[in-house]
Amino acid sequence: MQVLSPNREANRQAPPPRDDRPPVPSPRATPSQGSKLALDASAKPRRTGLQLPVSLPFDTWRRIGHQISLIADSSAWWLGDWLVYGENEYTDRYKRAVEESSLDIQTLRNYAWVARRFPVSRRRDRLSLQHHAEVAALPEHEQTLWLDRAERFNWSRNRLRSQIKAHRTAALSGRTAETASQKAVIQIDVPADQEQSWRDAARRMNRSVEEWARLILNQVATGEIPVRGIHDAKAG
Repeated sequence: MQVLSPNREANRQAPPPRDDRPPVPSPRATPSQGSKLALDASAKPRRTGLQLPVSLPFDTWRRIGHQISLIADSSAWWLGDWLVYGENEYTDRYKRAVEESSLDIQTLRNYAWVARRFPVSRRRDRLSLQHHAEVAALPEHEQTLWLDRAERFNWSRNRLRSQIKAHRTAALSGRTAETASQKAVIQIDVPADQEQSWRDAARRMNRSVEEWARLILNQVATGEIPVRGIHDAKAG
């Protein structure tokens, strides 16, 4: 049984209490390193310098250094893309524009080469252009492999270079060892009387017939024994 108050206003449902707390923003992904390129407000960049306030907190100073690093690396990509665009759109005219600027043409060409090797979709925000330059000459699947490792293990450019060099050295050593372990077998038919003279010559050199034959053949092949001297060498 429901009991109603004589006062109709009292029977109405009271509104929920008002929450004056500020709304909580929904979580979102942390922007990557390359998503924001700006300096801290405390830093005043100039054409020929950077002005910093007195008693700047260490964390702020360190953050500004990181920001400068990102801008410097991004500018290398920008210059590379800029030159590629000029080469594609303005043929010979771009050369004059570059010559009139204060930019070093060889440095620009290096940037442009890396930019061509890596479309924007394959560039890593967390790695510098110099990281990409270290692997630019490799096939695409190897580029991806090494950039993945550099990103995962937080390698510097120099560490990436040393890792690639060590990998190449190990691979080369493996191929060299494999080649050294492979031996060719050459069979020679020798008359009985000639076989005995070979054995006699080998005995005088304190070698087996196989070692003696290999030595003589190598010396002939390398020119140590002239062709006209083969007859004398066999005699011991």
